[in-house]
Amino acid sequence: MSGNEKRPLVPKLRFPEFRNAWQIRKLEEIADFFKGKGISKADIDPRGKTPCIRYGELYTEYNEAIKNVFSRTNVSPSELFLSRANDVIVPASGETKIDIARASCVQLDQVALGGDLNILRPNIDGLFLSYILNGPAKKEIARTAQGDTVVHLYSSQLKLVDLPVPGHEEQQKIADCLASLDDLITLEAQKLGALKTHKKGLMQQLFPAEGETVPRLRFPAFLEVGNISILPLTAVADLVSEKISIDQITTWVYVSTENILPDFGSIRPAVKLPSVSSVTSFKPNDILVSNIRPYLKKIWQSNIFGGASNDVLVIRAKENIDAGYLAAILRSDLFIEYVMRGAKGVKMPRGELSMIQEFPVACPCSGEQQKIANCLSSLGDLITAQAQKVEALKTHKKGLMQQLFPMLAEVDA
Repeated sequence: MSGNEKRPLVPKLRFPEFRNAWQIRKLEEIADFFKGKGISKADIDPRGKTPCIRYGELYTEYNEAIKNVFSRTNVSPSELFLSRANDVIVPASGETKIDIARASCVQLDQVALGGDLNILRPNIDGLFLSYILNGPAKKEIARTAQGDTVVHLYSSQLKLVDLPVPGHEEQQKIADCLASLDDLITLEAQKLGALKTHKKGLMQQLFPAEGETVPRLRFPAFLEVGNISILPLTAVADLVSEKISIDQITTWVYVSTENILPDFGSIRPAVKLPSVSSVTSFKPNDILVSNIRPYLKKIWQSNIFGGASNDVLVIRAKENIDAGYLAAILRSDLFIEYVMRGAKGVKMPRGELSMIQEFPVACPCSGEQQKIANCLSSLGDLITAQAQKVEALKTHKKGLMQQLFPMLAEVDA
């Protein structure tokens, strides 16, 4: 379709005051294009005079609207590219094509925009543009990106992307609606973060610090018990090696690094079973640890019988330790940080098995173990419920965007 064609179309869901058809425009018709200027990691200074955004932060810190900037620099403004409020930034490089297809609207003036950023200065509402680039245009942008190991997205490619665009007032209405939903998601995500921080701090007090044998915080019934034994993981748990035939396994009870959910989540059904004759057997209460990229925190305590891939460690508590207590310890940042200290590899780090087996486990009496496990389990339930609330809001936003914007498939039809 040429950029001059203006085929009318309308979204499935619309604010009632708008009647005019949307028009198909190429990005080069609605925005001027610029490139950011390099800001190295060494240039970042918390006390710097100029707020700045580096391209990697688009993947970790920002969504469609950038209202506050986290980094600062003292590089001379004359050597920087400074934003105008309403600019939209898109990464120029990344690891995958779908990840690079993202956009954020900078709603502030005089923010330094780093190298490896495509900068769009639109003549339409920038926040609306960031939402539509992250929505219906996302797959088309991903298709235009080039490269495999390192993916590049050039302005010459972005300029040719087709977008459905309504009038200015409707742009603002859609942007305001989605921004309000984003504010709610941010608020609920902050509550989730606060719960996780509270749990981490609580665990640091309920378990003895490194080199100590008495925790800083203890339930009253156990104040007079005294020291707690610190034992290596191998003394309190077995690494399961038993196998089960793949013929006895379904996708509902097969666990690999792909279908354990991150951040100490649950599991989802596997897409397919592996082409092997057998897998590691697990049973209820076993703790399954994904040993690839430990920082993803893919650790799950089983409530079923099933089979696991070779990249998943199956840990089974011995009789002297409560399985729920051990799961609480392993499903924690304390364990993840320990594993990452010995992890080998750059792109796909893997935990060092011999070091994992030496992980120090505090072993109080069974009554204290159960008390701690119950306390952390209750807090874990709150975290799970809050995480589900955040995910439900994100799913709602995705569905809303699909209805508020005409899909590009409709444009090409």
